[in-house]
Amino acid sequence: MIDIWIIWLILIILLVNTISALITVFHRPRNIVTTWAWILVLVLLPIVGFLIYAFLGRGIAQEKIFNISRQEHYSLSQLKKMAIAAQKRPQNASRYDETRYADHIIRFFNETEEAPLTRHNEIELFFDGQEKFKNMFEDIKKAKETVHVEYYAFIKSNIGDQFLDLLTQKAKEGLEVRILYDPWGSGGTKPKYFKKFQAAGGEVLPFITSKNVIAKTRLNYHLHRKIVVVDGTIGWIGGFNVGDQYVNTTEKFGYWRDTHSRIFGAATLLLQERFFRDWNASLDRSAEPLEFLEKYFPSDKFNTDANLPIQIISDGPDNREEILKDGFIDMIVSAKKSVWIQSPYLVPDDAMFTALTIAARSGVDVRIMIPCMPDHPFIYRATQYYANLLTTYGIKIYSYQKGFLHAKTSVFDDKICSVGSMNHDFRSYSLNFEANAFIYDAKVAHQITRSIKKDMDDSILLTPEIIKEQGMWLHFKQRFSRLLSPIL
Repeated sequence: MIDIWIIWLILIILLVNTISALITVFHRPRNIVTTWAWILVLVLLPIVGFLIYAFLGRGIAQEKIFNISRQEHYSLSQLKKMAIAAQKRPQNASRYDETRYADHIIRFFNETEEAPLTRHNEIELFFDGQEKFKNMFEDIKKAKETVHVEYYAFIKSNIGDQFLDLLTQKAKEGLEVRILYDPWGSGGTKPKYFKKFQAAGGEVLPFITSKNVIAKTRLNYHLHRKIVVVDGTIGWIGGFNVGDQYVNTTEKFGYWRDTHSRIFGAATLLLQERFFRDWNASLDRSAEPLEFLEKYFPSDKFNTDANLPIQIISDGPDNREEILKDGFIDMIVSAKKSVWIQSPYLVPDDAMFTALTIAARSGVDVRIMIPCMPDHPFIYRATQYYANLLTTYGIKIYSYQKGFLHAKTSVFDDKICSVGSMNHDFRSYSLNFEANAFIYDAKVAHQITRSIKKDMDDSILLTPEIIKEQGMWLHFKQRFSRLLSPIL
């Protein structure tokens, strides 16, 4: 009799758990793949699954986080001033200017995100961590007024110590120096790490999603941007974080291959605004927000002869649309010749998967480069699954062998290119706060294409034979990881 009651009790618990799971998952709109992944977790892990969902599954539409996108759009007025001034003098249009070719995507970003095209820019690309930090440190040493730093990972490390010491020195010199970071991405970095910096007059904040984690259950949302703005005129944006692995002084990953860009010009105004919005949203209620003053947005300091077209696009769960992902889909399906992508993670949702396969079946040369090793095992196995599957559609998948590939770069038809923080996975599409620079210039696109070709020399092209040799157990792990990929 007791055994029967136990069986009935278990059945009732499972029934209640299943009904609760369905109500929980379907109470708000979400991607169908993500929906099924959460149902799988909630049903297979009774009670425990709901605890996981409380921290990783809830949305933040109701949170104050939307203050990020509701703040003043000050850079627009400054850009308008520059446009008016430029009309009064002859323009030296670049022969590499591809804005006519890219008119459709430029309008999409501007109308969706209020991200205007900026023209008065110069850009320099960096493909090595030591070179990136060397040049960025030189910019900071020459700073006269402000240094604003925003990173997903600011790790206590040798390069982190060097960076923080430099920022501390600039704070002692009387500059306004601020650091915004994501504690979850920064690993073991504790608040006390910044005490010396703060004592010198510097300011530091953890991103808003790291605050009140227990009460607000924001654990699944991260600041993934990598931005530095010096004096409001020089901006850095790309894939490098702050840590020793990024400058190749650790053995775990070998050579760390990444891409970052240094921008001097009007696009820096948008990077400065991005920092202001993220900083103000992360402040405590009692703190005074940064004011959008003209001194922080010095539009009169740029060389109007420079004519490089750049858009800075930010995205995150504060937006109701997946703007960056949709923009990439637009460019992929619009490509006539080639689509080359580098990403450490390759876990596309249905829309992105369809766009990639349509392009390949239309005769477009689609190539995607991924790392040969994991930094997150589940995501890596899911990446392998999609790499294998995309290969069957004629897409060339390259596995970088020299070390760890962390670059988030794309080139379309050798005319448009992108450098930034967005990976091609569910997390970057909808959960992380990302930022990318889109450059509409064939000369810059060719430079990134050359770097990718060089990386191909250090890569292995995935073939059906290689896929077959992976074995049944590895294929099982790939398929299982793929099921959970929407919530990783």
